[in-house]
Amino acid sequence: MKRFLIMALVTLFFLPVGINAQTTEELQAEKAAKSAQLDSLEKEFKALEKQVNQLQSDVANLTDQLTPYPRWKKGLLGNVGLNISNFDSWLPKDQPSTSAINIGLTSTAFINGDWENAFWRNSANLTLGWLKFDNKDNPDDTDEFQVAADAFNVVSLYGYKLSPKLAISTLGEYRTSVLDGKLNNPGYLDLGVGATWTPVTDLVVVVHPLNYNFVFADDGFNFESSLGAKVVADYTKTIVKGFNWKSNLSAFLSYEGQDLSNYTWVNTFSTAYKGVGIGLDIGLRNNKQEALAAGREDNPLQTYWILGLSYAISSN
Repeated sequence: MKRFLIMALVTLFFLPVGINAQTTEELQAEKAAKSAQLDSLEKEFKALEKQVNQLQSDVANLTDQLTPYPRWKKGLLGNVGLNISNFDSWLPKDQPSTSAINIGLTSTAFINGDWENAFWRNSANLTLGWLKFDNKDNPDDTDEFQVAADAFNVVSLYGYKLSPKLAISTLGEYRTSVLDGKLNNPGYLDLGVGATWTPVTDLVVVVHPLNYNFVFADDGFNFESSLGAKVVADYTKTIVKGFNWKSNLSAFLSYEGQDLSNYTWVNTFSTAYKGVGIGLDIGLRNNKQEALAAGREDNPLQTYWILGLSYAISSN
């Protein structure tokens, strides 16, 4: 009896080990089978993905061949920002009774034409802003709107295609302000020739080594015109569905010195649902002649930003 109990205990002790060993072997076999199945499916998926990409490319090429020339695309997009505040006897403030209104807007219109051997891209941009600040406790304080932002820009680019990505081009660009008697005072007109490179659909790069920058001014500071190079880069990208980024850099590099050079870089971020959403415009500008005309020697980086309601309308 005693021997029987000992044998039973030994059997019970080693039995789980055998069961576990058998279970591990089964799991390893199942893992190997599923891994092989996964490898097979991944190969099939890659093959199908390649076929889908090829079919998408074929459909795009056929659509391009079926679309007649000339091909026109036009649109309007922009941003409107509004901020209103009012304080009465708000003692923590140094000026306890004030009211303020800040209005800003940007608008861009474009119309682009495409021919089999040429293209013509046109756009206009307007940025305006007004600020009204009234200190109610100061009778001498002005309560009228003051200009906070003012910029107008129109560009026309024509190119003759040497290849799908490279073209000989000519460009005209005009920049000025429009409020407070600043129209064409000063005004900047660039006229030049060179090349346009379109490495991808979303990016257009213009390099014109022969460009003349005309500067117009009625009175005051003696603005100077000069010969130089013109560089323009325009990039438009949908980051994710419903979120877009547009970036435009326009630079003039004078051959007569850095003081006559200038650049403007504008970035627009927008969300849109059926053409309406939230937008943010950020502008950077550097122009030594404008700084000197304003009586400054440090040539500061000029900046603005507008956050508000965005809108977009386009058609082909």
